[in-house]
Amino acid sequence: MRSVPLIEIWDTLRQLKLWQIGVLLLLNVLVLLAMTARWWIILRAENPNIPFLQLIRYRLAVFGLSYFTPGPQVGGEPLQVIYIQRNHGVTFARATAAVIMDKLLEFLANFILLGIGLTAAFRVGLVTRGSTQTIGSLIPLAAILLWPLVHLVLLYQGRYPFSTLIRAAMSLTKKQKWMRLIIVSERMAGAFTRRHPKSLLIALFFSLLSWAGMAAEYFMVAGFLQAQLTVQQTLAALTAALFAFLMPLPGGLGALEASQVYVMTAFGYPAAVGIGISLLMRARDILNGGLGLLLAGRGFTGDKQDEH
Repeated sequence: MRSVPLIEIWDTLRQLKLWQIGVLLLLNVLVLLAMTARWWIILRAENPNIPFLQLIRYRLAVFGLSYFTPGPQVGGEPLQVIYIQRNHGVTFARATAAVIMDKLLEFLANFILLGIGLTAAFRVGLVTRGSTQTIGSLIPLAAILLWPLVHLVLLYQGRYPFSTLIRAAMSLTKKQKWMRLIIVSERMAGAFTRRHPKSLLIALFFSLLSWAGMAAEYFMVAGFLQAQLTVQQTLAALTAALFAFLMPLPGGLGALEASQVYVMTAFGYPAAVGIGISLLMRARDILNGGLGLLLAGRGFTGDKQDEH
């Protein structure tokens, strides 16, 4: 931010037209609907009466909690469980199992994007080719990227990685209720993969659709700010943003801006374009997260009042 004059950032953002902002808001809504649909499909497989519109409110609240707390965009999952258990009569174990499946499919889509994006980053020159150090650092990353898929396969085969680790911990420490809850929930998640493979595939489709929407949104934002990116450049730049969000900072604060300045300057565009893209992404996330925090209380009180 210190290296880019504010007037240049302002001139970059002034290029946006009202209709372009409207298109971005509409696309943001469609991405939110796709993300919510993934969770709804998982819940609906065994709880057909779960209302879709209320899940949108819950999803926003969960995003707000995760976004404004330190960590790689996680932290709102307990709230996700509590909403379903408290407002819809689903047991803690089943609600937790649904969240486990939801997060596995989210991470699977994320890591598929990361894999594709890293390949694109090599092709466009953002990552140096042929470096032994670079290749060595990608080996543990590749193992992490494969984890959600491996976990889903193990669940389908009746194997439970989390439960195995927790049982080992229980032998060394005092047994806790949350440990037993995770063990039961993971078994339920495994049963879900075997009993509802069609719902699993549909939920995965919506997960991938949400990321396709985010890629389209990034492509449009860059284009609106006069950065004409190729598909590979878009995927590489979006991957850099995703890595920034994995930093243990609220919303990847600072890391996101640095990643976008680096990417845009590497592609031959002014640093102000990278800052402009970062600010628009921040505006979107703060809008979603702020609205989610405003709606968070309603998730506990509104539905109970409606029942009375």
